[in-house]
Amino acid sequence: MGLSIRAYARRRGVTDTAVHKAIRTGRITPLSDGTIDPENADEQWTRNTSAPKTGTTRQAVKVSVPEDHGEASTPVSAGASASGMSGTGSVGGTGGTSLLQARTVNEVVKAQTNKVRLARLKGELIDRPQAIAHVFKLARSERDAWLNWPARISAQMAAKLEIDAHTMHVALENAVREHLQELGNLMASVD
Repeated sequence: MGLSIRAYARRRGVTDTAVHKAIRTGRITPLSDGTIDPENADEQWTRNTSAPKTGTTRQAVKVSVPEDHGEASTPVSAGASASGMSGTGSVGGTGGTSLLQARTVNEVVKAQTNKVRLARLKGELIDRPQAIAHVFKLARSERDAWLNWPARISAQMAAKLEIDAHTMHVALENAVREHLQELGNLMASVD
């Protein structure tokens, strides 16, 4: 027969809750009657308990939030970025991100989000899909106007130049289509 959980906790210098937790997690095993063999439990406790974790040895991440449209600059000292957390700046090089880095990135994202919300409330932002649709509509109406121009003007030009109206219409139409094709090959980006 061994010690009770409370007696073992006093002997060990911990709370009985810590002993209950050690039993529940399998770090120590009680005897069949529920008591604890102190020598066996001490050996299991030291073998199955990892050393307490110490604070980070890295310095705090320095991050600046720029004033323009909520885009974050690159963090200065660690490997965390606002778009994702890379493992290069982790403690011990294990591939993770420290809590400090994660909190810093979280605060940068919050600041950017708040800046975008404020700009939207002030009416400084526009809806991207709506703007793209509007530009597309304007470009289509411009194209249609150019495609209709030869039919409107060719008869007048042919009369002034004293040539066949159909020939003038075909020549103008071909020239306009070639010009529109050249304009269509330009790549505009909306970033």
